[in-house]
Amino acid sequence: MKKDYFGEGIAERYDEGAAAVSTPEAVGPVVEFLARLAGDSRALEFGIGTGRIAVPLHERGVPVDGIDLSDAMLAQLAAKTSSIHAVQGDFATTRIDQFYGLVFLVFNTINNLTTQDEQLACFRNAASHLEPGGYFVIEVGVPKLRLLPPGQNLHTFHLSEDRWGIDEYHFATQDFTSHHFAVRDGELVRMSVPFRYVFPEELDLMAKVAGMRLVGRWAGWQEEPFTDDSTSHVSVWQRDVSR
Repeated sequence: MKKDYFGEGIAERYDEGAAAVSTPEAVGPVVEFLARLAGDSRALEFGIGTGRIAVPLHERGVPVDGIDLSDAMLAQLAAKTSSIHAVQGDFATTRIDQFYGLVFLVFNTINNLTTQDEQLACFRNAASHLEPGGYFVIEVGVPKLRLLPPGQNLHTFHLSEDRWGIDEYHFATQDFTSHHFAVRDGELVRMSVPFRYVFPEELDLMAKVAGMRLVGRWAGWQEEPFTDDSTSHVSVWQRDVSR
């Protein structure tokens, strides 16, 4: 049974912690991009969480379903709307009896799958849900290995008076652990979550194995060019119409 790192304590504070990426200015381009790809079809979100993207996308007129491992996150989603059908399960393997024009996975969530086999299974699961010609979209950061000094495997990704975060990279296994520290009610609280980093070229190979081909890659949702200096990417693969 896969461990749920987004239980009640995390789920209740998730929207507050994601406030910076939940503003209309941040969410609007994501919704417009996904709505354009979905067209008149239904969309399925892997790792739907509390509905940061799914709710405004649904309000935009795209019927949305979702899969998430965390019952607590799904409870937060259900408190916002009853119009989105979401099921509890591992999005790498859980099936919904429905086909979609769009499957999407945003905000680094592909990294929550901590083995290559699980990430490949996610691509295969996406392809099995897609109509011929349908699209699979992933938003994920580019591994920050270039930021590490020689001989070091720690990268500080957040630092403030009451909260700080450190990524610990393990190069031999291509995984990393995000350590989150926060001061709450005068006490230091720590949470460490395992992830697997993945390069764009590796994702393309997974897509190819799953019967999809790359049709676009950008540095962001407004289709900024993807370059050597890009820190993240939005990639779109299309299911082979012959499969």
